[in-house]
Amino acid sequence: MRIVVNGQQAFGKAVLDALVERGEDVVAVYVASKRPGGRPDPLKEAAVAHGVAVYEPTTFKTPDIHDEMKALKPDLCVMAFVTLIVPEEFLDIPLKGTIQYHPSLLPRHRGPSAINWAIIQGETRTGLTIFWPDQGLDTGPILMQKEVGITEEDTLGSVYFEKLSPMGIEAMVESVDLVRDGNAPKIPQDDSQATYESWCTRDEVRIGWDRPLDEVYNLIRGANPQPGAWTACDGKTVQIYDVGKSVEAGGEPGEVVDVTIDGFAVAARGGRILVKRVRPEGGDKIAAGAFAAAGGLAKGTRLE
Repeated sequence: MRIVVNGQQAFGKAVLDALVERGEDVVAVYVASKRPGGRPDPLKEAAVAHGVAVYEPTTFKTPDIHDEMKALKPDLCVMAFVTLIVPEEFLDIPLKGTIQYHPSLLPRHRGPSAINWAIIQGETRTGLTIFWPDQGLDTGPILMQKEVGITEEDTLGSVYFEKLSPMGIEAMVESVDLVRDGNAPKIPQDDSQATYESWCTRDEVRIGWDRPLDEVYNLIRGANPQPGAWTACDGKTVQIYDVGKSVEAGGEPGEVVDVTIDGFAVAARGGRILVKRVRPEGGDKIAAGAFAAAGGLAKGTRLE
């Protein structure tokens, strides 16, 4: 099959590498256009290294982009982390259609920050979906799903990099085989089970210390490493990353109730958050104990 890969960043690169290494006929790569001053996209660099033609459109909505795609005579388009809107006219150009990766068990958590929200909402399982995209947002029929657990220690980073990314690369390759063999299903999504959440942004992850302990803990994990849950200390922003939790009582919500060489503890409703790693305003990530020592953070300090 003549395959076109549409994607970006490390996941797109990994999918391209996997397809090329197994001898697939990848005829072109579409990649997000580079921002002025930005770093080269890893997918673009990989395509160049493999000798695959690269296209960098700023939109997929114009007739000239559609004509460009038609000239490639693709059998299948594989979408691996695409953030631009891709209209149905473009999706339908390949002879066998287009398949796409999404890091949730669709129809749950449609939208661009699916892993963040699954953790923030306290879910204990998630997964990935390979589906046939259509004009809706993550609404097309399902080709394949794979499930993973979310432990109490997991973060956005661990769920994605250690679980969903490597599993997703394998699932994409497996799906290509199913399409080639004519065995790829198209299972309609159950819209009655659908949820949608938009981007998980900085505005969404300010820590409310008066919230129940588990809600605070899940918010911090779900935003680690991006966008980074945050609070204010003496009028300055502090992003909080690696944490633990304890049901030990004491202190008012937001109050620093303990400081040690390893970090500090902050009271929430029903227990305390054990802070291990932070990023002070304008600085780099550092151990929470070093941050407390450098700033004179003491018991009784209030975070807001």
